[in-house]
Amino acid sequence: MIDRAALELFERSIRQATETHSGEALDTALDELGWLDALATDPRAAVSILFERQGAANATSSALEWLLAANLGLEGSVVVPALGRWDPPGEFDGRRLRVHGLGRGSRVVASANEKDLAFDVSTAGLDVRPVRGVDPWLGLVEVTGDVVDIEAQPVMGWDAAIALGRLAVGHELVGASRTMLSLAREHALERIQFGRPIATFQAVRHRLAEALVAIEAAGAVLDAAWLDRSPQTAAMAKAVAGRAARTTTRHCQQVLAGIGFTTEHPLHRYVRRVLVLKQLLGSSKVLTVLLGRDLLQTRRLPPLLPL
Repeated sequence: MIDRAALELFERSIRQATETHSGEALDTALDELGWLDALATDPRAAVSILFERQGAANATSSALEWLLAANLGLEGSVVVPALGRWDPPGEFDGRRLRVHGLGRGSRVVASANEKDLAFDVSTAGLDVRPVRGVDPWLGLVEVTGDVVDIEAQPVMGWDAAIALGRLAVGHELVGASRTMLSLAREHALERIQFGRPIATFQAVRHRLAEALVAIEAAGAVLDAAWLDRSPQTAAMAKAVAGRAARTTTRHCQQVLAGIGFTTEHPLHRYVRRVLVLKQLLGSSKVLTVLLGRDLLQTRRLPPLLPL
């Protein structure tokens, strides 16, 4: 665990890094700050602080690729599953490795004969296509291709790595949601209609309050998931964070009205970001259905979350 004084310094440093850098520049800053060392010492603090601040600043980094690699006991970074998926992004038939995932990771994890294997793969030998889509600022790249005659290293813990990745994305969704709510609140205080700020109107106050409740609920489930550390609660936390982001997006867009649709206002950047993050490592809808199916099949409720 990181002591309180060091944690406060670390949080301030991460905040400054995410507010002033993005992409490769943020990767460099995180490396200089020793984020991977913090991850090894205190995973909860390292993940929650970085990803919430990253979401709040609408910044990007390779931290998710590093996070998955570290949890698998691998150096460097790994290719992330394609949007909407969470299974290993590689398929191996004993000779040929077929890759379909996201990112520029130097390692690819594949399933073969009910085992997970890690491969060192150079992206120079694969097709790398920038994903413009709804959020071109996210800098996603799709990696596809086949590699033959390549050596493999057995790895364990893919499900645990995905669970940790879902917590990270959940924190990023919460960070983005908090900034959207802040933007809507500031607008409500400044926008004057009928001689008074619209923040005094009951309908506006209710929308902001509902968004805040959704965000705080997502934060509470994430806290519980860190204590429980099971794949089920991690999936639950990601699903709740995604729904909270959707609720926040809807209410903040209504409060901001016309200006929220313009490219001059920053809201659209956060709306675009959460639309993609909600699909990363499983959407809220799909995860909720899977959790429900698991309950029906096992006919057993999960243990109570620690309070």
